[in-house]
Amino acid sequence: EALFALGRMGDRIFVVARSRVPEVDVAAVLAEMGGGGHAFAASAAMRDVTLPQAEAQLVSILQAKVKPRQKAADIMSTPPITCTTDVTIKEAGRLMTQYGVNALVVTALDNGGGRLEGYISRQVVEKALHHGLSKIPVSEYMTSDPVTVGPHADLAEIQEKIIEYKQRLLPVVEEGHILGVITRTDLLNLLVTDSKRKTLTGAGEGKSHERRVPKLLRDRLPNRIYRLVRELGQTADEMGVPAYLVGGFVRDLFLMEKNEDVDVMVEGDGIAFARAFAKKAGARVHSHARFGTAVVTLPDGAKIDVASARFEYYQSPGSLPVVESGSLKLDLYRRDFTINTMVIRINEDGFGTLIDFFGAKRDLKARVIRVLHNLSFVEDPTRVFRAIRFEQRFGFSIGKLTLSLIENAVRMNFFDRLPGKRIWTELRLILNEENVVPIIRRMGKLGLLKFIDPEIRFDEAKEEVFSAVKKVLDWHDLLFLDDSYNKWAVQFLALIHGLDKAGAQRVCGRLELSEKLRRLFVDERDRAFRRLNRLSGPHLANSEVFRILHPLPVELLLYIMAVARAEEARRRISLFFTQLRGTKVQISGRDLKAMGVPPGPVYKKVLDAVLTARLDERAHTREDELALAARLLAEHGFEAHHTPGGGPCDGGDHP
Repeated sequence: EALFALGRMGDRIFVVARSRVPEVDVAAVLAEMGGGGHAFAASAAMRDVTLPQAEAQLVSILQAKVKPRQKAADIMSTPPITCTTDVTIKEAGRLMTQYGVNALVVTALDNGGGRLEGYISRQVVEKALHHGLSKIPVSEYMTSDPVTVGPHADLAEIQEKIIEYKQRLLPVVEEGHILGVITRTDLLNLLVTDSKRKTLTGAGEGKSHERRVPKLLRDRLPNRIYRLVRELGQTADEMGVPAYLVGGFVRDLFLMEKNEDVDVMVEGDGIAFARAFAKKAGARVHSHARFGTAVVTLPDGAKIDVASARFEYYQSPGSLPVVESGSLKLDLYRRDFTINTMVIRINEDGFGTLIDFFGAKRDLKARVIRVLHNLSFVEDPTRVFRAIRFEQRFGFSIGKLTLSLIENAVRMNFFDRLPGKRIWTELRLILNEENVVPIIRRMGKLGLLKFIDPEIRFDEAKEEVFSAVKKVLDWHDLLFLDDSYNKWAVQFLALIHGLDKAGAQRVCGRLELSEKLRRLFVDERDRAFRRLNRLSGPHLANSEVFRILHPLPVELLLYIMAVARAEEARRRISLFFTQLRGTKVQISGRDLKAMGVPPGPVYKKVLDAVLTARLDERAHTREDELALAARLLAEHGFEAHHTPGGGPCDGGDHP
């Protein structure tokens, strides 16, 4: 179908080429060698090269310019969705709805070894149901003895068989084993995209949904992450399984967003892959057999999420999915938005190949959030929260149809069916975003806040609270204070600001929060407000400020600082953070024991009094503290033997 001939004549090498197929554009190939012509006939002449050099150059150009034809194995959906001949018409209809397909492959009963018997379409099933044939087995109305193709069949053969035999579905079979299926829709999509590709770029560009991006990985990934990706690919090669970078990691690579949370998908046993890699890397593995996923924790604490390619379906709106093994394409189709469906192959063969079945790259360029199918929010309403989070984080817009589907989900109250824990998971991610206000505002406009609690509104007052919280968090973080805290917890306190204790308790119940979080957001919040009121009084000593604020968690301290109305209260909380909070005495119980005082309740009284003196700047040195301790002990009837510069301190274990 294509021929290149090379020969020497005098001091020149001549190359003559002919092609009968659009996959080999000989003009494009020989243009690289200084020649020309048209797609099906071209020639070139070269000087100052040997025949072997010219041949090597030609082979190199062919490898870059000529892509293999698409075969059935490249196009098919796998694994095929099947039923046996004894399945009823009603059950077949349920299976089609469950898996979102329009035809089922019908196989023989178990003793037939899964032999292909035929297929049945949704149209036939619906007509049979209309006629009251729900209990009849599919074998009575299936299309029997369908034509098939092997995995190496080319596009021409596939097209001929689907069109000539008017089959809705073309099984791909090898040695009696059903590998997958090709539908009329698959063929139509392929022909349309192939036509567009030829019109825009000419023939020979390979699969429309594939593109090589190895340089992108090399240039944009930190060296340690790039090396990690190559090592993961080597493990996949050793196990003989295809492996891919997937999801948000790939999305953020194209958006030039920092993301070092590596996600890997394996077309095979993801848990076995994770264990094999962990063994080589000296890492730990935590697996979830139900979902075919695992988390690999490396020695430096970094984590890699590993998943088996899988297919999910939902038995009811908002329920957790039922998981079954599947192919790459089926796995990607279950995802939330098109922009999260790109994968990059990491096996050595084809390393850096970007696969984009659903136009993710196009939607990234258009900066739009789109769902993959119209029942996406019915199956999993939590995707609405993610849509808004991504929209605001990246400055994208939600597509017109997707926005309409969100409004429909709100109108139909699908969120009422969601377990509170699932809403809380998404809400925590939102509250941990850099800029929360636009997300909460958008949620308010779309009517989503009522599903957290009917009394929560996003108005000017609420926006002021969030803005005040952001200023306080920025202030705290800029000071590099040595306080670990949960940002999402402070933001959640802002969200429920204005609710009384009963309202806060109600929200915690709706979200099914743990007892620890309920105490923080209900009881401790209530205590924090009472303490905040005490901060507004005049003439508070530092030690009084310390004792008011010291019992409160950092999250509540930051929250009450943001919502405090009195400037004096805010100033005192700031003083606590910057000067008072880390105050410790330099003496300890060992020093009191060295003075000849036996251990007892007096130790606490004395050390507390010494701490008060240090906070109020009445004791500055260790000697001051020892002297004060001696006087206090004497007041309590103990004769202390204090020597200046006495025994060493144990580091000050009394706050």
